Formats: sequence, C-alpha cells, structure tokens
Amino acid sequence: MSSRNITLLARRQLHSNRLVQIAIIAAFWLAGESITRLLALPIPGGVIGMAMVLMLLASGRLRPASMRNGARWLLAEMLLFFVPAVLAVLDHQEFIGLLGLKVLAVILGGTIAVMASTAIAVDIGYRFMLAHGGDRALRH
Repeated sequence: MSSRNITLLARRQLHSNRLVQIAIIAAFWLAGESITRLLALPIPGGVIGMAMVLMLLASGRLRPASMRNGARWLLAEMLLFFVPAVLAVLDHQEFIGLLGLKVLAVILGGTIAVMASTAIAVDIGYRFMLAHGGDRALRH
C-alpha cells in the first residue's frame, strides 16, 4: 500500500469516525493544557487549544469537516457536562436562598455582558469586512 493510499484512508477514517474526531478535539485541549502548565501562563488550556485549532483552520491545514461530527456530538451532549454543577448546588443548601439569588444575578449579568460584547464584536467585524471588500468573501 502506497503512502498516498494510507493518507487517503486516514482522511476518510477521520471524516467518518466521530470517536476519532472527539479524540482530536481532546488532544488539542490536552496540548493547550500542557502549554499552559509548561509556560505557567494565566490562560486556560482550553483557550490555547481553541487558538491552535483556529490557526490550523485559518491556514487551511485543518478542514472543518475533519472535526464536524465530533464537535456536533459534544455540543448535543453538552447538558451532561453541567450535571456535576447541579449536583454541587444540591450539596450546598446555602445556594438555595438569598446567596443563591445573588450568585444567579451575577451569572445572568455576566452572561448578558458576554453575549452583548460578542454581538458588538461580530457587528464591528462584519462592518469592517464589508468596508474592506468583504462582498467577495461573502460570495465564496
């Protein structure tokens, strides 16, 4: 079997196997965590891993299809990642009362602030793209 055939087989396997895609996403997260700990950076490893994925996607070395099914599954099952947080609230009865309402207000305020700043950033980026010849980018 030639190296070209092996490469094609590996790509085909990557595009169709959700478990492999999830493992690749986890590998990026683990690499980001390793970099964070090695360099003692004050940035979460997941953010560094996402930045690595973003750079590979932007450079064209990684295609969205190679991780699409794994990412969709992780997003679909995201509720499972929040179950431990709900159980922690049940263990701490003080969160069911005035303290809980204060924490909820902070969470809601933070969520609204993040959503608003993201919307503003996307709007500014979209206007910038349109002002600098973005019509061609939107058509392709």
